[in-house]
Amino acid sequence: MERFEGVANTLFVPLVARIAVSKEFPEYFTDKKALELEKYLPEGAAKGSLQYTNMAAAARYFNMDRMVAAFAEKNPECNVVYLGAGLETACDRMSGKLPGVRWYASDLPEVIEAREKVLGVREREMLIPGDMFGMGWADRIDGSMPTLLIISGVFQYFHEEEVIGFIRNCKAAFPGAEMIFDATSKSGLAFTNWFIKRTGNKSALMYFGIDDSSGFAEKCGVRLLEERTFYPDALRMLGKRLNLVTRVSMKTAERKKQCLLLRLKLADPEEG
Repeated sequence: MERFEGVANTLFVPLVARIAVSKEFPEYFTDKKALELEKYLPEGAAKGSLQYTNMAAAARYFNMDRMVAAFAEKNPECNVVYLGAGLETACDRMSGKLPGVRWYASDLPEVIEAREKVLGVREREMLIPGDMFGMGWADRIDGSMPTLLIISGVFQYFHEEEVIGFIRNCKAAFPGAEMIFDATSKSGLAFTNWFIKRTGNKSALMYFGIDDSSGFAEKCGVRLLEERTFYPDALRMLGKRLNLVTRVSMKTAERKKQCLLLRLKLADPEEG
């Protein structure tokens, strides 16, 4: 479909970041499976990569992993569903510690095909090919179980009305479930699009940003459970080991709330 043109080409960008940070700052974030996948990277996959952009991706995973673990602690038998999964390796990072989780990964058919070639088909994870906005994936998941939907690095490529419509559809399909996604502030989109152009992928520019998390949740008719920024732990743990440009960029992003993670409850706000 035309609206996905160019988006799948970003498949390797977060993998490059996970590999780079796993090598440079393993005490902060380590992804052993990502390191194993380095040999599959196409030539030029790391084009335009910067320490800051690598840290931005790794910080997203660092925080999301902890949010997933917290959800599984409260709901030992649950579904964790990665939508627009790409080459996400969360199942490898966490499944040993979360034995009761049913892992799902859904993405476009060509991405799932690439994922199968690189990662193989694993018993602990179900792969679901399809357009996540089409909602066909929802029929493959047992909605009677506590469910956490994760959308990482996806919404930015769409427009606000599409994102709101999707969240409302998820609420109808999984009432009472939770959703975690990352968002860039509208002012932060300018830097993000500059970086995308550096990678040579001008067809995958970003459009969706959030400046008011509570207001956005209200538009979707859901509850905002949590808003967190990306970098407090990274700045505390790594300090001056990060280069100056990275530190300044991270501190600026924290001050301006340019990089956010939102956790939503797919229930009416008045439900308390």
